[in-house]
Amino acid sequence: MISKIIDYCGKNLFIVAIFAAFIIFGGIYSLKNIPLDAIPDLSDTQVIVFSKWKGRSPVLVEDQITYPIVSKLLAAPKVKTVRGQSFFGLSFIYVIFEDGTDIYWARSRVLEYLNTIKGSLPKEVTPMIGPDATGVGWGYQYVLVDKENKYDLAYMRTLNDWYIKYWLEAVPGVAEVASIGGYVKQYHIEVDPNRLRAFNIPLKKLINEVRASNEATGARTLELAGHEYLINVDGYIKTLKDIEDISLGTKANGVPIRVKDVANIKEGPDIRRGAADYNGLGDAVGGIVVLRFGENALDVIKKVKVKIEEIKQSLPAGVEIKTVYDRSNLILESIDTLKETLLEESGIVALVTTIFLFDLSSALVIILTLPFVFLIAFIAMYAFGISSNIMSLGGIAIAVGDIIDGSVVMVEDTHKNIERQQETKG
Repeated sequence: MISKIIDYCGKNLFIVAIFAAFIIFGGIYSLKNIPLDAIPDLSDTQVIVFSKWKGRSPVLVEDQITYPIVSKLLAAPKVKTVRGQSFFGLSFIYVIFEDGTDIYWARSRVLEYLNTIKGSLPKEVTPMIGPDATGVGWGYQYVLVDKENKYDLAYMRTLNDWYIKYWLEAVPGVAEVASIGGYVKQYHIEVDPNRLRAFNIPLKKLINEVRASNEATGARTLELAGHEYLINVDGYIKTLKDIEDISLGTKANGVPIRVKDVANIKEGPDIRRGAADYNGLGDAVGGIVVLRFGENALDVIKKVKVKIEEIKQSLPAGVEIKTVYDRSNLILESIDTLKETLLEESGIVALVTTIFLFDLSSALVIILTLPFVFLIAFIAMYAFGISSNIMSLGGIAIAVGDIIDGSVVMVEDTHKNIERQQETKG
């Protein structure tokens, strides 16, 4: 069979040339469009369901949230495993689907089943699904540095959460930007139970009045003198004084009872579940850029860097964005390693073949074999959706030895056949 293929190729050079051109153009196209990454993503198709129920014990979270959702999702199609974890005020559920399941099809099924169970969960609980990413999506990390020490950690965290984060999440291919470090700014109402009891006001009423006072109300339109006016009441809380002046009722003499009469109001941080440190200099604020599943990691990271350069121009004076982790360096180094391996092995083979066979054309046959083999490998990788990473490139580099061995054997055998033919003629 092999001899027939060789004979056919020898007699039909035009067909061979067309096939070689197809390999060259197909390989170049695959090289330009194949996803580039440092490590292969071997994660299962997984959807994470996250729920918050503040102030509740893990046992209550398990009984009221985790168990009902897990028992419902077990019946979803193509689901292989459902794992649940309950913490203080938090519930995490990991839904693992069968191999080959499309990630977005899986997310749609999970959302459908969550809609059917939503009515049986506590009213304050709204389950959410995590970003369309995997555990190896951590592609880039940055930190905010205040060179002049003008801003506190709460301001830096606010800057990251309400400005930088939204810019970076708009970059194509970014699934999420997870903020780390600093303090999340809050308004704290520290109620004095003695004063609350003195005015005979239940704590629940104070909570409801504060909630009701933090909203905008649209009434109707009013027509006057041929003009239409829109009536709107803006009641959002903007300052601490707005909270202090919220009315909770009236005293016997008609004087209003305000929140500041029964509580102390001040700014403070949310409870921290972790911290970040930068080069041992103390607490810092930063963010982790999580890449979307199946994206070209190198291209996405390049776009993130371009966006960061745009953001730097509008940052407050003295604040800088510095890179902490950049996976693109590892990606480029792995590609450079493959290039060096190809050039080194090609040079060594050419030198050895020329020395032992005393024929430069034979060495060219072996050298030209290597690029075609690489191009064919990349065509197959692109067709099957395999990214170019350390594992796949390492496999190709290892296979170069076998490819060269085969080429050397064929060239040497050709020389032996030529020698036999010359001896027969002689």
